[in-house]
Amino acid sequence: MNLSHSGRAQVLVEALPYIQRYYGKTVVIKYGGNAMISEELRRAVISDIILLRLVGIHVVVVHGGGPEISEMLKKTGKESRFVNGLRYTDQETMEIVQMVLCGKVNKDLVATLNRAGGQAVGLCGLDGGMLKAVRRQEEGVDYGLVGDVTEVDPKVILDAIHDGFIPVVSTVAQGTDQETSYNVNADTAAARIAVAVGAEKLILLTDVRGLLRDRNDEGTLISQVRLSEVPGLVSEGVITGGMIPKVACCVDAAENGVRRTHILDGRIPHSILIEVLSHAGIGTMIW
Repeated sequence: MNLSHSGRAQVLVEALPYIQRYYGKTVVIKYGGNAMISEELRRAVISDIILLRLVGIHVVVVHGGGPEISEMLKKTGKESRFVNGLRYTDQETMEIVQMVLCGKVNKDLVATLNRAGGQAVGLCGLDGGMLKAVRRQEEGVDYGLVGDVTEVDPKVILDAIHDGFIPVVSTVAQGTDQETSYNVNADTAAARIAVAVGAEKLILLTDVRGLLRDRNDEGTLISQVRLSEVPGLVSEGVITGGMIPKVACCVDAAENGVRRTHILDGRIPHSILIEVLSHAGIGTMIW
């Protein structure tokens, strides 16, 4: 798209009140899906994060790494197995999850941010006892070493922000019920971290436009949902399948002090900037 000089100026003018509103505030971004896999989308996300930081908005990145974990398991001759949408995690798989998430994926992302002019630091949930969890218990279902977060200590994140860094967090948690690490859902971890750091916004990047009234028609996007409307949308079958846990994460964050939560389409380049620094707003906001 070719913009005139005045058009470019108008874009910046439109962004000004949002920069003023969020200056010094914290935005937590859960980064995953196609936005991590596609090189074009990856570059867009990285530039969005760095721009937000440069205009004075604190950004915390919480990332997944499912495809990379599956690839490493395949290389070791181990088959990926999922239970109710969650990766079944035995001890051997847990070792690979920790190695891939806390090692390769986290450090590659940090390096990419730093090469692009950011100042990022890699953290995992084990650092400073940041994420603590217990084994997920569900009658008749065995998830292996999948954990439910019981406590978040944000000190290492807040210290990194204070020192001018962009914290990049991988979601492996320290077990409190046994001496083990736990594999923790990245959406859930992002929501709990957003609450713990007093974030203004939580953004979940996903591979759909947002919450759809008809999941087969992207033209039925619901742009805003109040917390009071969520139970009705669940009972109507509008919030269903994989959207249920994502909405639940947003509800948890919003009920515990995060002012705005968003489910954004990570397939749209610069969706983060469009949401945070423009009138447009995309995806679904839950508040």
